[in-house]
Amino acid sequence: MKRRHAVKAIALSSVAPHVLLAGGAMTKAKERPIALAKNKSHESPWHLWPNMKWIGPGYWGNRLQDWEIRDGQATCVVHGKNRTLYTLSHELGDQEDRFEVVVTMDWFGKGESAKPSAYAGFRIGAKGKMDDYRSAVVFGKGLDVGVRGDGTLFIGDSEGDQEVSSVSLNRPLRLKLEAEPNAGLYDFKLTALSEEDVLAVHQVGGIAPKVVSGGLALVAHFPDEPKQELENPSVAFSHWELKGGKVLQFDDREFGPICFAQYTLHDKVLKLNAQLAPVEDVSGHKIWLKVRKDGKWKTIQEGTVDPMGRVVPFRVENWEASEAVSYQVHLELPLLEEVKVFTYEGTIAKEPVGESQVKMAVFSCNADYGFPDGEVSDHASMHQPDLAVFLGDQFYEGTGGFGIQTSPIEKASLDYLRKWYMFGWSYSEIFRHIPSAFIPDDHDVYHGNVWGEGGKHAPSDEGWGYVAQDQGGYKMPPEWVNMVQRTQTGHLPDPYDPSPVKQGIGTYYTDWIYGGISFAILEDRKFKSAPQNVLPKEAKVKNGFIQNPDFDIKKHYAIEAELLGKRQLEFLENWTVHWPNSVQMKAVLSQTNFCTVATLPEGSIIDSIVPKLPIPAPGEYVMGDEPTSDMDSNGWPQKGRDEALKIIRKSFALHIAGDQHLASVVHYGVDDFGDAGFAFAGPALNNLFPRRWWPKLTGDHQPIPGKTKNTGDFHDGFGNKMTVHAVANPSQSGREPALIYDRATGYGVVTFDKAARTMEMECWPRYEDPNKNPNGQYEGWPIKINQDDNYARGVYGYLPLLKIEGQPDPVLKLVNEGTGETEYCLRIKGNSFRPKVFDDGKYTAVINEMESGTSKVLKGLTPTNDQEAVRVISFG
Repeated sequence: MKRRHAVKAIALSSVAPHVLLAGGAMTKAKERPIALAKNKSHESPWHLWPNMKWIGPGYWGNRLQDWEIRDGQATCVVHGKNRTLYTLSHELGDQEDRFEVVVTMDWFGKGESAKPSAYAGFRIGAKGKMDDYRSAVVFGKGLDVGVRGDGTLFIGDSEGDQEVSSVSLNRPLRLKLEAEPNAGLYDFKLTALSEEDVLAVHQVGGIAPKVVSGGLALVAHFPDEPKQELENPSVAFSHWELKGGKVLQFDDREFGPICFAQYTLHDKVLKLNAQLAPVEDVSGHKIWLKVRKDGKWKTIQEGTVDPMGRVVPFRVENWEASEAVSYQVHLELPLLEEVKVFTYEGTIAKEPVGESQVKMAVFSCNADYGFPDGEVSDHASMHQPDLAVFLGDQFYEGTGGFGIQTSPIEKASLDYLRKWYMFGWSYSEIFRHIPSAFIPDDHDVYHGNVWGEGGKHAPSDEGWGYVAQDQGGYKMPPEWVNMVQRTQTGHLPDPYDPSPVKQGIGTYYTDWIYGGISFAILEDRKFKSAPQNVLPKEAKVKNGFIQNPDFDIKKHYAIEAELLGKRQLEFLENWTVHWPNSVQMKAVLSQTNFCTVATLPEGSIIDSIVPKLPIPAPGEYVMGDEPTSDMDSNGWPQKGRDEALKIIRKSFALHIAGDQHLASVVHYGVDDFGDAGFAFAGPALNNLFPRRWWPKLTGDHQPIPGKTKNTGDFHDGFGNKMTVHAVANPSQSGREPALIYDRATGYGVVTFDKAARTMEMECWPRYEDPNKNPNGQYEGWPIKINQDDNYARGVYGYLPLLKIEGQPDPVLKLVNEGTGETEYCLRIKGNSFRPKVFDDGKYTAVINEMESGTSKVLKGLTPTNDQEAVRVISFG
């Protein structure tokens, strides 16, 4: 037996580049790990799986598209930096004990063998930014151990003598790391073997225990490869074994192949999306949706996997929502030696039609700073919401590291899925048992901002950033955009008009009725004009900001530009007067709000400085700011904004949005302050862009009584009227990490009280436990409004009192006979109502009984000062 032996002792500081110094084992309180017993081991099962573009439920690959099972091996299919493959089910605990890690590796592309900067092997004791194993497997840093491209063995920064501790990489290699505790520290011994022959050994002593605690991964690191070599396989691993009493095993840690599911109920139709891992290539796989009836699982539908989005859509007609029903997504995967069954279970909730209140949780803007965001799921669930809405930017391009991959389209799809999986890994428990709505926003489709221009292509041949997106349209291929929409919106009620836009990109704008609330779900971006294409050239638009300080955007109110587009305005007009029998109140869900609640230091011409602006201390009022004119918001184009608000207010609907990274409640104004509806923009979950609202205050400014001085009537940068009722500015919290807690992060809750016809908006910091501190909301919240406040236009007068007999809570539509337009439409509470009007003239009142389809019409009604004037309408 040929044996080379090198022994070194090193201190912890000498391996610091590969070590995260803080933290311990990442064991969550709910989990019950067990240490591997003596003479027991865990071995990777890849030799039992068919070839596929996923590495299996017990592992997490960075990136998803970089790891595949090929011929029984976990193959890194690229040459790139820091490609890692973590075990989810095992980690090194804090207990003092020995451990052993063994793997067989096969290097591809022998030309890389001479590069000592490349290496492959193990990552030991990996820890992430958060004390959670999910953070470790995505962001983990630890001690790297293995073999370099020139064949040299290494442990951290300690390398073996090349004369005695190097091996040939031209054949498969068995790499074994043995760790033994020694006087409170650890000794490492790394051995390279070919079959049973020892080829080389490298030893290091004096390793601190905290280094030897945390996640375990395989690593393939090729930092200097030319671009054309990136898509070639680099290393394949097999027979990865873990042994020793220091290794902890977690039986409940898996992710996939059924990753999560989301659903809606609407008009007796259940639509459920089951999100899978990339298992579509496994021949003979089958997937079903089941429900639990009489104590048994009953199959109700078989599904088909979408080959790009790996999502399985289910649609069940005539759903009875009077009781909660357990559901199960059931997947059968034929492996090489057996058919393996995987399940994912949740609840189709009882629809709260008969409940007086319906509670909705509101989320948006999810960077990865706090991944996996356990406190958000825990705290939001304490409110026991009836439904949840995620209003865009479910992730950002940088989520999980590595940026984005935009081609080829299959790799780009997997790139998207990795970020989408991370989102689901964080938040799926929120919507596992309640219905949910999702709206993708610009970052979900790899844009900083997107002006969709009816779905056209945005050429990126001159660059991917501002130069591309400012031209309008979508940078990514239409098939990819449609894939994103299928994964995020495929479970929404059927679109109002499914006709595709340019390039065949689909639409999803629709209405969703749940629990007696009707939600209009809009697509703010898809039809919107790009400012660069409609404003005069002298505006010098860049990323939706005017770079010419002498250009006055307020003078271009009537410019021909689309906001929601004619199709969505038609939808809103129809939605306004559509009140099925169960609908009591209405709300609009969209990506962003119809004004710009944000300021920047005076003279700023773009908002790229926002992440670097200092965070003020509590109570400090930042001076020298002025309102921005960010054309990414729905405050522009102003004319389109006003058109939309005039329609929305007709149904007394509350507007709920995300996107702004700054929580606020505003009362929209069109012609006068407060003559349209209220809007709640929820806080960011993780705030990439901590915007702020510090307007200059004139001597005659009047804040909302009892509120901070930056509330009250203001004009935004476009001249739009808005009354600010609350805003959650970034502020020094004294909490760590400040990157999360100083940026006013959190979530919203909206409670619709159908009996009282009120809407209450809550705004919660993500760190606050609402049970322990029920008064812990951001300053200015909660805010409760009456339904009538959403159309608070100045009243000219009132029509006679309408008394309706034989039909409680009917729907009233009021039509202006002079213009032929609907003034408003709502469901009356009770059986009497005195309609307000906004001008003199004659009006027609149409009282509908939706269930039977019958209606009563009163024409020629005029405003009257006679308080005793009554008109009786009888439904015999």
